[in-house]
Amino acid sequence: MKVCILGSGLTSLTLAKTLVNQGIYVDIFLSKSNLDKDKTRTIGISKTNIDFFNKSILNIEKILWDINKIEIYSESFNNEKILNFENSNHKLFSILKNYELFNYIHSKLIKDKLCNFKKVPISSNLLKKNYDLFINCDFSNSITKKFFQKQIKKNYHSFAFTSIIKHKKIKNNTAVQIFTSKGPFAFLPISNNETSVVYSIRGESKIDLNYFINKYNKNYEIISFGQVKSFNLKSSSLRSYYYKNILAFGDLLHKLHPLAGQGFNMTIRDIREILKLITLRKNNGLALDSSICIDFEKNLRHKNIIFSSGVDFIYEFFNLESKMNNQILSRSVKLLGKNKLVNNFFTNIADNGLII
Repeated sequence: MKVCILGSGLTSLTLAKTLVNQGIYVDIFLSKSNLDKDKTRTIGISKTNIDFFNKSILNIEKILWDINKIEIYSESFNNEKILNFENSNHKLFSILKNYELFNYIHSKLIKDKLCNFKKVPISSNLLKKNYDLFINCDFSNSITKKFFQKQIKKNYHSFAFTSIIKHKKIKNNTAVQIFTSKGPFAFLPISNNETSVVYSIRGESKIDLNYFINKYNKNYEIISFGQVKSFNLKSSSLRSYYYKNILAFGDLLHKLHPLAGQGFNMTIRDIREILKLITLRKNNGLALDSSICIDFEKNLRHKNIIFSSGVDFIYEFFNLESKMNNQILSRSVKLLGKNKLVNNFFTNIADNGLII
């Protein structure tokens, strides 16, 4: 069995490690650029996905920072706390740096005889080669432009600004999200003296991020500010997940607003599904072929659309409140959050995704 993965980002490497663990030969064709080496960006991974990652992909405990409390505030509600998720006995999710995870998986793959990195331009000529399955994780290649252009797209007319601050040592296990008048601002701990910040701000491509960090910071004695990076915010969802034996994957399949930190979590859930489909075929002596693509879309497309729509709804919900310039929505959320059943429901959705 041999699989061709198009693209060399974090999703591609994570998927490749999953497959070689199953004894499948994998060729990875390199992308032109790789944002996963950006040292300002971090990933939040849910507890259930961490457990799966450690068991079925690679044990990454040594590069994780555990979070057991999430606090959500609203600027329109006088910066008061409107939601609180906490589990003193277990982590809610973990945070790690993108580039550290990328480098760690890469270091394992380059030593694996089942994996090969190909420095060859990605083109439709690759489709003539003898692979059981092609998995496309790359936005810019000619195969994407030919077969995967029909998307549901949304431009948020916003930019996400990311950085890492260094501060005096504290017990740093609480993630904070503030819904400001211009967009969501997050403080995401990555150690006792370092915290990642992400500000998704509407209508501005250039800002003084350090000013806003100081404005919204309530917990840290900051020692230094890190490098600032930014990227345009758009969401998208493919109308069709595959063409013949070519399966779209990762952000090419579904791209989300980063406010809920669910993009890579959705990708891990997709990896769980494709692993289940491959294992089923291997156990029954069947080949990897286009039937995997068919079953993958049938099993996940409706879930991914609902989940993506839910993340977009949260964004638009608080965006509407800032436009209305009142506290009605935040007050409603605060009342709902006090209900233990509602609180547990949203915690389970964030951890496990949709179970339908």
